Amino acid sequence: MTAESDKLLLETYQDYLTLEQRLSESTISVYTKEIHRLFAYLNSKGVSPEKADAVVLIGYLAERSAHSESLDKRTIAKILTALRSFFLFLINEKIRADNPTDKIESPGTSRKLPGVLTVTEVEKILACIPKNTKIGIRDRALFELIYSAGLRASEASGLKMNSLFLNENLLRVIGKRDKERIIPLGNRAVFELKRYFLESRPLFSSEKRVTEAVFLSTRGKALHRKSIWVRLQKYADEADLAAKVHTLRHSFATHLLNGGADLREVQELLGHSDISTTQIYTHISSAELQKNHNKYHPGMPKS
Repeated sequence: MTAESDKLLLETYQDYLTLEQRLSESTISVYTKEIHRLFAYLNSKGVSPEKADAVVLIGYLAERSAHSESLDKRTIAKILTALRSFFLFLINEKIRADNPTDKIESPGTSRKLPGVLTVTEVEKILACIPKNTKIGIRDRALFELIYSAGLRASEASGLKMNSLFLNENLLRVIGKRDKERIIPLGNRAVFELKRYFLESRPLFSSEKRVTEAVFLSTRGKALHRKSIWVRLQKYADEADLAAKVHTLRHSFATHLLNGGADLREVQELLGHSDISTTQIYTHISSAELQKNHNKYHPGMPKS
């Protein structure tokens, strides 16, 4: 590649990070500087970005390490993240069909699978929520929804009434970097939400304070995410289980994959920009995954 084509490709990549990925300015700066260094290395080897394979990239990482005493494993992992982003961009632009970084394991950065509850444990926590108090009815709707849709606490806190399409069992969520996603809802979550709107939410609202927030505090304001954390912790303690709000999100993703859901589908439901973030949920033994798939997937014959 020529210096001019390198410059054009790098500018297009920067636009992709800014407009499509909506990353922060600091992250965009780090990524583009890294790819600029990569271009210099590839040019010295006579290899174009569309032809660079895992072996070439490992050589690049080795050269970066050799020229910097401060390049520890964490820094190498960050470099690899920038490279992965760039090659995903090339795939998006139809410049190449594969991502060579998929064949490179980050050194010493294997992530521990987040705490995950079994279906029975989720049920145990939900069973601790009172059925017939205004707060209990609200909290049942809240946590059924978080588990049913894999929401972050901030997303549940920020939900507006016009985000719910209960007749269609659908929810519209605005997640990180203002990324919108549409999520199907389970019947039980819809049932609890309808009951909340009918029996409980009017008791929280105030004529003096009109809000479109779905979940309200006792003062009639949008329920803050910290309050959501506290409420879940209360019920988890009563169930004698270790769980946070994010644990319900992790459990949602893991249970879907256990049931045979496609990784790309789970990525979309969670709102992950990079599928490598979603892949952490695949760190379940293949034997356990196959067992649960055979047991729970509706398309599998029952023994």
